[in-house]
Amino acid sequence: MLKMLPKTHITIAATATVVVTAAILMSPSADVEAKRMSYALDLEQGTVSDSGTAEKAQPDITDRKAIDEKAPVVSANQKAKAVEPAEPTLDWDTFEIKSGDTLSSLFKKAGFNDGIMLSVIHGEGDAEQLQRLYAGETIRFAKGEEGDLAAIELQRSLLESLKIEKTENGFTGQKVIREPEARPAFASGTIDGSLYLAAREAGLNDRLTMELAGIFGWEIDFVYDVRKGDHFEVVYEELYLDGEKFDTGRILSARFINRGEDNTALLYTDSNGESDYYSPNGKSMRKAFLRTPINARVSSPFNLQRRHPVLDVVRPHEGTDYGAPTGTPIKAAGSGRVHFAGWKGGYGRTVILQHGDNISTLYAHMSRLGRGIKKGTRVKQGETIGYVGSSGMVTGPHLHYEFRLNGSPRNSRTVKLPDAKPVPSSEIARFKRYTEQRLAQFDVFRENYQQLALASEE
Repeated sequence: MLKMLPKTHITIAATATVVVTAAILMSPSADVEAKRMSYALDLEQGTVSDSGTAEKAQPDITDRKAIDEKAPVVSANQKAKAVEPAEPTLDWDTFEIKSGDTLSSLFKKAGFNDGIMLSVIHGEGDAEQLQRLYAGETIRFAKGEEGDLAAIELQRSLLESLKIEKTENGFTGQKVIREPEARPAFASGTIDGSLYLAAREAGLNDRLTMELAGIFGWEIDFVYDVRKGDHFEVVYEELYLDGEKFDTGRILSARFINRGEDNTALLYTDSNGESDYYSPNGKSMRKAFLRTPINARVSSPFNLQRRHPVLDVVRPHEGTDYGAPTGTPIKAAGSGRVHFAGWKGGYGRTVILQHGDNISTLYAHMSRLGRGIKKGTRVKQGETIGYVGSSGMVTGPHLHYEFRLNGSPRNSRTVKLPDAKPVPSSEIARFKRYTEQRLAQFDVFRENYQQLALASEE
């Protein structure tokens, strides 16, 4: 074939190929496909022509006639077969579930009896989960052309729904979980009055503020240690659904400067899928024990020479009292086993936890114990073990908390707490790579934030 073409034609064709290749490389990406230009190569004439947009070039009238004459004849029956049947039209009834509503009452509102309801909840897949309803959820029923029940959708939240459809074998349900898009965001603030006010001014919601305090809560007492001028920076997740922000996710990394001391925490998920916060050197931000088992003010500190408020005699106060309203949850300061749970003289309703061989913690004056809390029960750090009350010899509702080492009382607010486990040695290399990425992200956010702040001042 090449021998049949003159050398000039071959030269033109080669040049044309280069032009086409360059045009393709310089053309827009797939997201603007409609604006991409297409090119036609004519080897016989040695020309390259622009045929317009990426849409197929329409033939002229003469060409259309030729195409029509050559096109096979399609009968009306063949055309009918080519058309797919339209989806049946469904009529939906929607109800917001309110307190007092039952599944039976909702079915009746939609025009269906209990027999239909039973056939639905006894269906296949996740259909039986329809029995668990909560106020605030939305349920809707679809009727077919004959008025029969064709489908049910229970919207539990923006991300979770239960879809039930009628099939040839009855009703089949499927739980649908949507995955939001997580985008990193940055917030920075300086404390003037309290962490809560500074965090709100920085744009953090209450949940993120509490999470921030929890991350550094083993090292910093946010009731007594925070000072004016302390500074924090947070990289966190903003969650988007269909391009719209609807919530916030986890804190990815955080920095808190308290009294000039820099504390940095990074969220790390190990190869087993376990997540926790660590310092850049791999040390856990957690301690084996919470510094305080309740978010409340100290009403009476640890004092071995304190005068008892009821007996009016000098009696050692071997714990710390936290004033809080009755019913405030009390958390286990560390993981362990329940050594005692019940009434203990002037302590009132009390729980004692044993943590290993040498540490125990005591929680007294409870209004009631936590669910399942009894002697021998294992508890995890942060688990609710009871609720604030005024049982025993007290003047008002509060928690009396004791920390004992080898049986001797220690000030829980100042005692050196053992650390939780650091990043395992087998994970160190992976952790270091991850840490470098997180710290680099932090630096980029901080730099952009500072530039924006300077620009707004000008």
